[in-house]
Amino acid sequence: MKLKLTFLGTGTSVGVPMLLSDHPVGDSQDPKDSRLRCSVVIESEETILLVDCGPDFRMQLLKNPKPRLDAILFTHEHSDHIAGLDDIRPYCFRQGALNIYGLKRVLKSLEERYAYIFKKTNRYPGAASVNPIEVKNQNLEIGDLKVIPIQIAHGNLPILGYRVGGLAYLTDVKFISDEELEKLQGLDVLVLSCLRESPHSTHLNLEEALSLVEKINPQKTYFTHISHLFGMHQEISEKLPKDVYLAYDNLEIVI
Repeated sequence: MKLKLTFLGTGTSVGVPMLLSDHPVGDSQDPKDSRLRCSVVIESEETILLVDCGPDFRMQLLKNPKPRLDAILFTHEHSDHIAGLDDIRPYCFRQGALNIYGLKRVLKSLEERYAYIFKKTNRYPGAASVNPIEVKNQNLEIGDLKVIPIQIAHGNLPILGYRVGGLAYLTDVKFISDEELEKLQGLDVLVLSCLRESPHSTHLNLEEALSLVEKINPQKTYFTHISHLFGMHQEISEKLPKDVYLAYDNLEIVI
């Protein structure tokens, strides 16, 4: 089965360039150095999955239009991964309530932040509507796709990555257990967060990310969730080993 992966955004929580920053990346004329918040679409011929729905969702889907969304998979509840939920309304107008998947804690956080979306009675006319589905430690069947949740750690926060076929999407990673690494064997493409070169308490830096790539040994790796402190796309790309690439907004890959 062929899969298409679209990078809607590849930046960290503040985007790139960051407001009020005087880092030279902010003056770059290379469009690959302009990064919206992190999100991807994974699609087969029958099924379209959105992973995370951040504050740039509307602009991302204007640039990468999709006729429908069959589900939204949430990795965790931080604002840069959920703050676009209200903007799914046009999809709800067309196709009804959207199935959204996440950990129990994440769904509770979404309900607290977007009570009007989750409300069962006396709903505001025109509000988005969702069907929340808790992700436990089991595989998901969504359309013609089997989705394998991957339990990872974002600092001390348990979050999820997802594997679909030969593709795995792991963002905001700091640690993955050996048990979960077993679920990542035989990958064609690994998408992995890599914040910057210097260490960070809750994200992989370049050295840590490359070490994890070596353990997983995919055919190709694309780094995402990139900070302005990492620097220029072209300069970073020249430092990376064979078959490891820096993703950029609107990049499409067929697997």
